[in-house]
Amino acid sequence: MNSSLKNLFFFACLIFSTSSFGQNILLSKNARVSVMTCDTGNESYSLFGHTAVRIADTDNNLDVVYNYGAFDFATPNFVAKFAKGDLQYFAVAHSFSDFMNQYTYEQRSVFEQELIIPLAYKQKLFDNLNSVLASERRYYTYKFIDRNCTSMVVEILNETLGSNVILKKSDTDKTYRTILYPHFDNFFYQKLGTSIIFGKKVDEYGTRIFLPFELLKNLEQTQFENHSLCKESKTLLEFKKEAPKSWWDNFYTFALLLGFIVVINKKSIDLLYLSTMGFLGLFLGFMGFYSFHQELAYNYNILLFNPLLLVLLYFHYTKNKKWIINLALVNILFLFVYLGFMLNKIHLLIVLPLVLTNLALLVKMIIRNSKRVPVVI
Repeated sequence: MNSSLKNLFFFACLIFSTSSFGQNILLSKNARVSVMTCDTGNESYSLFGHTAVRIADTDNNLDVVYNYGAFDFATPNFVAKFAKGDLQYFAVAHSFSDFMNQYTYEQRSVFEQELIIPLAYKQKLFDNLNSVLASERRYYTYKFIDRNCTSMVVEILNETLGSNVILKKSDTDKTYRTILYPHFDNFFYQKLGTSIIFGKKVDEYGTRIFLPFELLKNLEQTQFENHSLCKESKTLLEFKKEAPKSWWDNFYTFALLLGFIVVINKKSIDLLYLSTMGFLGLFLGFMGFYSFHQELAYNYNILLFNPLLLVLLYFHYTKNKKWIINLALVNILFLFVYLGFMLNKIHLLIVLPLVLTNLALLVKMIIRNSKRVPVVI
């Protein structure tokens, strides 16, 4: 029997025994419980790292890693479900060796924090995790901040320990947006995209633990029964992180493109740009109402990506100069309102080139459509 079949057989027996007969495996006094933190990667799904729970017991020949980060790409309407916010994620269990092989292959560092808790709590956590795997509780609706691989681990640890032992103790004076921002370094267009699509919720203060390295940091500061909850973090895998190299994924190509649009001074390009901004505004508004992701609601970036730009273009094609000028002035007013609102936001600089491009093109439209004043000599 190969290793994967052995693991499948083991976990099937484990779930069957705990759920059907209630005959739990009894952990020995040598059992160890750890929180695993996996480093960030260069793929979109790995930009924030990963959290898992390891339970190891040499006496029972047991070394299992549980995590809540699994999803199925074969889910019908996968993209639509993810966008709407009702995509089901689920908990899975792997052998420790398979878990480490995966991160060795991805060349991502892995850190371990062993929890200093009595055997009774280790047993309770083990039973809770197996109960989750054997029930509908293994499935959960993913939420970017409130329900993810890290927040679900925090939830089950607190459930096991009997109270909210693990709480956010650092960076509570920073917004979720500010906490997220550094994770997009070297990924300019992903940083720009998330800056645009995220709304008001991510500007709230980050009082919840929702990122893997936040949990790692806060575990180091957590006390339980008058002692530290965990031992000092141990590095199980270490890889030197290399920033991805891209000739296009940077601020310079973004600025060059917008500069070209302004300088070329070609009406068709101006109209294409403004229509794109207007349609993106419709998309942001639609997602705010359609999606269950609260992070997408109340998106003030619609003041920049303003659907009124599409109305302005309608008057352009109907050659109504008066309303072209009026709507251009209204959009300029919205831009200044937007700038005022953005003064204390971390993503001001990344969207500023878009603000300036909008302003330049709107001013050009006003100038093009203004009535010429005759000069009497």
